[in-house]
Amino acid sequence: MNTFNEIAVEYQSNKVRKEDNPFHCWYRFVLSFPPHLVKYYLDRFGIDKNSLVLDPFSGTGTTLIESKLNGQNSVGIEANPIARFVTKAKLDWQINTNELIDSALDIANKVDKRLKTDGIDDYKLETANLLALRTLPEESSKILLKNSISPIPLHKSIILIEEIKRYNNERLRDHLLIASLKTIISDLSNLKFGPEVGLGKIKTDASILGPWLENVNQIKEDIDFMTGGNETTLSEIHLGDARIANQYLAPNSINAVITSPPYPNEKDYSRTTRLENVLLGLITNLHDLRGLKKTFVRSNTRSVYRDDSDHLYVRDIKSIQSIAHQIEKRRIELRKTSGFEKMYSKVTLQYFGGMAKHLTNLRNCLEPGAKLAYVVGDQASYLRVMIRTGQLLAEISEKLGYKVLDLELFRTRFATRSKEELREEVLILEYKGENGK
Repeated sequence: MNTFNEIAVEYQSNKVRKEDNPFHCWYRFVLSFPPHLVKYYLDRFGIDKNSLVLDPFSGTGTTLIESKLNGQNSVGIEANPIARFVTKAKLDWQINTNELIDSALDIANKVDKRLKTDGIDDYKLETANLLALRTLPEESSKILLKNSISPIPLHKSIILIEEIKRYNNERLRDHLLIASLKTIISDLSNLKFGPEVGLGKIKTDASILGPWLENVNQIKEDIDFMTGGNETTLSEIHLGDARIANQYLAPNSINAVITSPPYPNEKDYSRTTRLENVLLGLITNLHDLRGLKKTFVRSNTRSVYRDDSDHLYVRDIKSIQSIAHQIEKRRIELRKTSGFEKMYSKVTLQYFGGMAKHLTNLRNCLEPGAKLAYVVGDQASYLRVMIRTGQLLAEISEKLGYKVLDLELFRTRFATRSKEELREEVLILEYKGENGK
């Protein structure tokens, strides 16, 4: 097994290695952490087939998929409904792949006929006698980044998703939908991922059926390669709030945690998958969106609400109170008076309070001796006040009865605004149990 430093040097770009593409590549967003990092900690923690691995911020399932590939049981918690939907399907390898391809070809033929009836030739990108295009409901459109997808690609996307949803095999349907989401975001949408999502080149038209069939075939190939293995491995994903992990997990059931929670970086994590959530009808309006954000650890000012109380979990931690005070002091010195700037100190307290709440409630679910790895990053998003996230979370953890084993450097990133090196680290913890022995 390579040492952590060897892995960090070789893979500082945080990119997925080619050999790690199967299953992970079905659908992945830019904020995911790399599979090789999960594999390293599975090996380092000595996880065996009788262990249960948890990812409480599971995203699109990197930890769970890598655990399953290695024949290890895993469970995840994810607040974002589209990420949970994707992960659930990515973990289901017991499908008839020949039927998957046959159904995809049948659906593609139906979509092609419907599009041609509407005056659209998907393979030639030609339009003739174009009829009225399908659109999203006004309430759904309002919560999307403007121009996320152009009218003709949106029309094609709606038609394809409709035809997939008509298919009566739910398990195959989910795999077909994953392939459609990857196709729509990569090939049809105007979105560009930075780390923050924004607009790239505007595509007035693009083919959907060819790329979609290729993505379906990739799913088939990956599952066929794994046929006959890992049928008994436990892999499940809960839709829920990681701050109350104890409500989804059995007491003393978790042997290891490998995860990458949000950072206090002013990024709205709901924006990254907004289009997918809307297209599948998982979020349909501002009320739904607000409800989703309330299940997140607070990491940006657009997700802080009047009744939030997570800050109470860190009211006695002087270092975190000091960071919040520095941010507010800097705001006053710079005469920053906008509503969101006034929230900077508050969101910092809510973030670390939310993580403290998570670590507090998680203790009951951990086996004594459980090892935990949290991938976290320094931030200077709030008026350039440096937040050493890993160090502060280590302090919180110690106060909650965890033993800090290490704070390992994964990679560094240069912040152009603050002209400082930001560390991305892995906080390694051990939970000894209630008696701390």
